[in-house]
Amino acid sequence: MPANNQEKVIWFVGAGPGDPELITVKGKALLDKADVLLYAGSLVNPALVTASPAMEKVDSWGMKLDDMVALMADRVGMGKKVVRLHSGDPALYGSIVEQIAGLKKMDIAVRIVPGVSSVFAAAAALTTEYTPRGVSDTLIITRPAGKTLEKDYIAELSQIPATMAFFLGSEHFFEITEKLACPKDTPAAVIFHASWPDQKIITGTVGDIAQKAQAAGIHRSALLIVGKAVRGIDSGYQRSHLYS
Repeated sequence: MPANNQEKVIWFVGAGPGDPELITVKGKALLDKADVLLYAGSLVNPALVTASPAMEKVDSWGMKLDDMVALMADRVGMGKKVVRLHSGDPALYGSIVEQIAGLKKMDIAVRIVPGVSSVFAAAAALTTEYTPRGVSDTLIITRPAGKTLEKDYIAELSQIPATMAFFLGSEHFFEITEKLACPKDTPAAVIFHASWPDQKIITGTVGDIAQKAQAAGIHRSALLIVGKAVRGIDSGYQRSHLYS
């Protein structure tokens, strides 16, 4: 049992986008010291789960929030080092706030180790940046309406001259592109499993990217990126003052 004056802590760790080598050094060190590993199912590369020496490894897929919180609270109360392993970076669509709230009610603290988000792995896959000078100064990260979101603001957001990245939209590419206010010839790309061995990149325009993704059989685990930045060195960028 932990000493009475010892703070009880759960570590939330970003696993990165898929490639197991893209976890942070701190995140990997925590995995190596974990007694209990609660991980986000198939979203996390199984190589990371296998490599951890944790005696108890629990797949959180299908678990209820209260059950996850209860498990973490019970194990840390026994003095065990508990790591909650999320895909990408926990700050983006990680649903961590409700977990933290439940743990806080039990006087259990949370420490977060950031991870490499799939949105940045997607940029790496495209060999580009999202904010090249003269092309885009803004990156908008959003998602479409669906089972867990009644309304989105895609039409409104797409009126801003920015690069847009869509999470949780693999089943809604046709709906997303129909809502976009930007011209149909605006460059677009779909990146499936960014940084995984089976990574797949589909490029096109707002007018045809949904159809191309469908033809490629992509209907899950993919990001849609929209904007001239998708074209990288062919985006029409201006040379940065930083290197002038």
